[in-house]
Amino acid sequence: MPTTRRPGGHDLIAVGASVRAFTCSAARAGWTVHAADLFGDADLRGVAATTVAAGTCGGLRYPQSLVAAVTGLPAAPWCYTGGLENHPDVISAIAAERPLLGTSAAAARAVRDHAWLADVLRTAGIGFPATFTTPAAVPRDGTFLVKPRASAGGRGIAAWDRLTDDRDPETHVWQRWVMGESWAAAFVIPRVGSGRLWAVSRQLVGLDWCHARPFAYCGSLDLPLPRVPPHIRTSLDRLGHALAAACAPLGLAGLIGADVVIDASGGVHLIEVNPRPTASMELVERSTGESLAAVHVAACHGEAAALPTLCATDTFWGKAVLFTTDDTVIDAARHASLLRACQPLTADEAAWPMLADIPCVGTAIPAAAPLLTVFAAAEGHAPVLDRLRRRAAAIDAVLSAGEPPRH
Repeated sequence: MPTTRRPGGHDLIAVGASVRAFTCSAARAGWTVHAADLFGDADLRGVAATTVAAGTCGGLRYPQSLVAAVTGLPAAPWCYTGGLENHPDVISAIAAERPLLGTSAAAARAVRDHAWLADVLRTAGIGFPATFTTPAAVPRDGTFLVKPRASAGGRGIAAWDRLTDDRDPETHVWQRWVMGESWAAAFVIPRVGSGRLWAVSRQLVGLDWCHARPFAYCGSLDLPLPRVPPHIRTSLDRLGHALAAACAPLGLAGLIGADVVIDASGGVHLIEVNPRPTASMELVERSTGESLAAVHVAACHGEAAALPTLCATDTFWGKAVLFTTDDTVIDAARHASLLRACQPLTADEAAWPMLADIPCVGTAIPAAAPLLTVFAAAEGHAPVLDRLRRRAAAIDAVLSAGEPPRH
């Protein structure tokens, strides 16, 4: 059932698997946000005017349930977040009823078409790993990955080797494994004009202390643009221009993300395009105060965005997504302990919540599912990672014993 709080300002609808980050950004920027996602977490309910946990709605299951969920929300423009690019039919259905501020279904299909994307990148001189739609000619020596066509957050990816079960070519692709550092690039693409690199972050993938499965996205470390090596930034700029030139005429617009791998020589290889605001972008907002929702909506209206303003300090922000190890129920005692588990340690941290995506009391979470998100800020990536690990340990202590250790 939806939950409602006192509205104010212009209405905006946020739709996706998880819309907490975008909704909080839009609410801070003055919108009255109506949210529909899978979780309906406590902190989302605290900022959204209306919250619909749309795992099922109108007799439908996710993602089609989102179409039914939106019909009960006010008539307003809408934006989408993670996972919905894999369901262009859902995008089309909602866009037929309400103005879409974001990438069209046609553009979402294009950037998720590996063959089409490879041609675009080849022309621009950007690396793209060999990708096959059948395993017939793919060696089972671990040099390739098998991944769902409807990929999101690294779920379902595995090394393609002699131990891998067969996968259905209708629902999977086979992609060469590029060794290197996983980064995320954020581009702002107005309806007209060229794409612009807006932010960069390093991705946390498959970390044990997050209880994440191999290849699963489990967090980000913000990397201010001036700290990006010039040759990498040049390649990322070229990538943004290529995507805008090829895809903006199809309806690619707003803030979009690109998962890339930086190899040992500094070469940039595009792995995937996420044609909507992504999980890492909220770190830019914490670092600069610039609303990711405001930038996204402005770009969808055709306005070019300025680069985020750097903080005066050398503070870096990071986030870690924690997963459950067992089936877990968040009772009232656990919920209260979670809220006490991670207290801010600096003035930078004190300005923002250290926990997000907080489950409501009574939520049952299956094993290996996302539990919540922790944040940290410090002067350098190593201290940020250390602080994130300590906060993850505090959350583990709550789940195992009921109270967190001090750190």
